Amino acid sequence: METIKNYLESMFANLPNTLEVKRAKEELYSMMEDKYSELIAEGKPENEAIGIVISEFGNLDELAESLGIHQVVNELAVSDRRVISIQEAEDYVNASFRHRFMIGLGVLLCIFSVMGPVLFSPISEVLGMPGIIGIGVGLMFVLIAAGVGLLIFSSFQMNDWKFIDKELCSIDYNTAEILAREKNDDQTLRGMLLTIGIIFCIVSVIPVIVLNTVLSSKFTILTEGIGPAFIFAGAGLGVLLIIVSGAREEAYRKLLSLNDIETVAGNYEPVKRERKQYSGNLTKHLMANYWSTVLCIYLILSFLSFNWGSTWLIFPIAGILRKPIESFFQEKE
Repeated sequence: METIKNYLESMFANLPNTLEVKRAKEELYSMMEDKYSELIAEGKPENEAIGIVISEFGNLDELAESLGIHQVVNELAVSDRRVISIQEAEDYVNASFRHRFMIGLGVLLCIFSVMGPVLFSPISEVLGMPGIIGIGVGLMFVLIAAGVGLLIFSSFQMNDWKFIDKELCSIDYNTAEILAREKNDDQTLRGMLLTIGIIFCIVSVIPVIVLNTVLSSKFTILTEGIGPAFIFAGAGLGVLLIIVSGAREEAYRKLLSLNDIETVAGNYEPVKRERKQYSGNLTKHLMANYWSTVLCIYLILSFLSFNWGSTWLIFPIAGILRKPIESFFQEKE
C-alpha cells in the first residue's frame, strides 16, 4: 500500500491544498485501498494488485468529475516546476557537503596562517636573527592566499545547482520522506561534530596556560611560540568541524522547502516540518550566506586590529548563535 499511497500523493501534488481536494484524495485512497484488498483476497500477487489499482484509478482527469474536483483539475495550469529526483537530491546533498568542507578548509588555513609569525618570532629572538620572522610572515600570506583560493574554488562547485535558486522546483512525496529520514539519521553525527568542534575551540588555550605555568621564561620558543600556536591549531580544527557539521542539514532543509506551500505537495509532513520562511529577502540572503559573511567579518576585523589571537573567536561564537538568529528572523506560522 505504500507504493499506492506515494502514487496518490504524486497525483494530487500540484492541486491546491483545499478541503475539497483533501476530501477527494481521501475518497480516492479509500477506493484504491478497497480494490487492493479485494485483489489480494482473490489471490493476486502484491505487485500485480498494485499495478491493477494504479491502472484503474491512476488517471485523475478521468476520475475528477466523480470525485467532485472536475473544475479544479480543469483550471489547473500545467506546472512549470522542475521535479528533482531522489538521485538528483542525493547528489545535491553530497555537493553541498563538499562545498561546505572547502569553505571550512579555507577558513582553517586563514586561521592557521597566524601560526607563521607566532612560531618564527620567538625563534628570531632566541637566535638573534630578526630576518627569520620574515619567513613566518611569508608563510602567513601563503596560507591566507591558499585559504581564499579554496573559498573562491568552493563557489564554483555549486554552479551546477544554481537552478534550484533560479527555477521553480519541487520534490515528490517519496523523495520528501527519504530526505526527512536521512536528515533525522544525520542528527547524531552533526551533534557529535559540532560538540567536538566547540571543545577544540575551548581547550585550544590549555597548552599555552600549561606551558607558561610549568616552564620558565628561558623556554621562549615553547611559551611564546609553540604554546600560542596551539591556540590557532585547535581553533582552526574546531571551526572546520563546526562549519562542516551543518552541511548536510542545510542541504536537506533547502530541498524540503522547495514545494509550493499552497499545493498538496507543500503539505507533506516532512516538508511542513522543515519549511523555513524568513521575514524578508535580505534576511533570507544573509542566512543563505551566513558563514561567508562571518568569514568576511573575521578577515576585516583581523586586518584592521591585527589582533589575530582573539578575532578567531568569532567562528565558535557564530556557530553557537546561528540557531537563535535563524529562529528570530523566521516568520511565525
